[in-house]
Amino acid sequence: MKSKSLVSINQCSKEDILRILENARKFEENPNRKILEGKVAATLFFEPSTRTRLSFETAINRLGGRVIGFQDASTTSSSKGETLKDTILMVSNYVDLIIMRHYLEGAARYASELTDIPIINAGDGANQHPSQTLLDLYSIQQTQGKLTDLSITMVGDLKYGRTVHSLIAGMSHFNPTFHFVAPDELRMPDEYKNFCDQSGIKYYEHTDFTEEIINQSDILYMTRVQRERFTDLEEYERVKNVYILWNKMLENSRENLRILHPLPRVNEIAYDVDDSPKAYYIQQARNGLFAREAIICEVLGINHLI
Repeated sequence: MKSKSLVSINQCSKEDILRILENARKFEENPNRKILEGKVAATLFFEPSTRTRLSFETAINRLGGRVIGFQDASTTSSSKGETLKDTILMVSNYVDLIIMRHYLEGAARYASELTDIPIINAGDGANQHPSQTLLDLYSIQQTQGKLTDLSITMVGDLKYGRTVHSLIAGMSHFNPTFHFVAPDELRMPDEYKNFCDQSGIKYYEHTDFTEEIINQSDILYMTRVQRERFTDLEEYERVKNVYILWNKMLENSRENLRILHPLPRVNEIAYDVDDSPKAYYIQQARNGLFAREAIICEVLGINHLI
C-alpha cells in the first residue's frame, strides 16, 4: 500500500487487495498465530459498533497482541473537551496500532497525519469503511469463485452508506456492473457515480426493488437506512421501510446469488430469508475476523510471517 495506515480503500491497488485477500484465506485456515506478541493496539470507537470492534479485538487477541481503548467516547477525556488531535497524540505514546471509528468524515485521514503510528479507519461518518470493503471482497470471492465481471445490486441507503461507497472503489478493479436501488432521498451521491463514469464502470439506477433486478444479480447487497445519519426524523420515517427482501422474492434468482449485508439489520431483510442457502450475511460477518487479521499484519508490515 502507499501508506502504512489504511484510511481509504482507494489507496489499495488491485495487487494490494489480492494480497490481503490471499492472506485472509490463510488466516481462515489457521486464525491463531502468535505474531503480535509484545504489541499493543488501541481501539478508539467514538461511534457505536459491535461486529467491527469485536472482530478487530478478536483478531488482535488471536494473533497474540493486546488491546486497550474505549467503546464509548463519553467515558473519555473527549467528553471534557479534549480534541481529537490530543487524543491521538496521547494514545500514540502507548501503542503500536490505532483502530478508530469516528462520526466525522475525514477523521481517520486527519489522525494518520498526526502520528507515525499506523491508523486503521473503522468507519468515518458517511465516508469510508475500508476494512468492511475488504471483508466484503473476500466474501464475494469466496462465494463466486472470482471477483471479475459480476453484477452487484446495492439496495437501501446509498446516500449515507459508507460500506457501499467503499465497495464501489474496491470493486472498480474487477469490471463490475452495478444496480443502485434507492428512493430519491437516498440516491447514490454524484461523486460515486462520477467515479464509475471515469472508471468505465456500468451502473443503472432504480427506485423500485423488483424481482427482475434481483434475478440478474450475482450479489445482492442490502443496507440499513441509518437513523443516526438523518437530521430530519420525518424524512427517516418516510424511507426506513421502503425496501424489504422476502424469501419468496428469490424464487427465480440465480443459483450463485448471495445476499450480503454489513449489519446490523433492522427490517430490510425478513427473517424467512435466513434459511435460504443464498443468505450469506452471517458468514460475511465471520469473514471479518480473517480479513482484519490480514489488514492488521499489512499495516504493521508482518506479511512474511503469514
